[in-house]
Amino acid sequence: MDIALLIIGFILMLVGILGSFLPVLPGPPISWVGLLLLYLTKAVPDNWWVLGITFVIAIAITILDYVIPAMGTKRFGGSKAGMWGTIIGLLVAIFVPIFGPLGIIIWPFVGALVGELLNKANKETAMKAAFGSFLGFLTGTFMKFVVTALYAVFYVYITIKYAGELFTFS
Repeated sequence: MDIALLIIGFILMLVGILGSFLPVLPGPPISWVGLLLLYLTKAVPDNWWVLGITFVIAIAITILDYVIPAMGTKRFGGSKAGMWGTIIGLLVAIFVPIFGPLGIIIWPFVGALVGELLNKANKETAMKAAFGSFLGFLTGTFMKFVVTALYAVFYVYITIKYAGELFTFS
């Protein structure tokens, strides 16, 4: 059973990292569930302090992910159209990788700009708002990625630390 929990937990770590880029998946909470599964194995001793702190961090980052892009958009005079444009641009980058890895940066900005242009007449204001929306999006994505990557590193560390107990096949 420990091996099954370990494998599912590792898969959740990978899904959590993907969730830091995909707006439909809450990356940090998914990664946290992976940590929880690791701690539910018989080999790894319970540490409710670690699980509690990492849970609070996952929830806080998830909430901030909604607040920061809105703050960036508002600060630069943007609208919801710019935020939606950013999300649509990200989806284009994922499913139509025309610019390769740079598409994850280019398409959300283009989406925010198009969204603002559709919402506003002034091109200068639209460009400024698109930049704010894009900056907020990048900040939120970066925060989620850092947290999920740290959770994955912690997961691997704990797995290696208790490998002798986890991988006994008797």
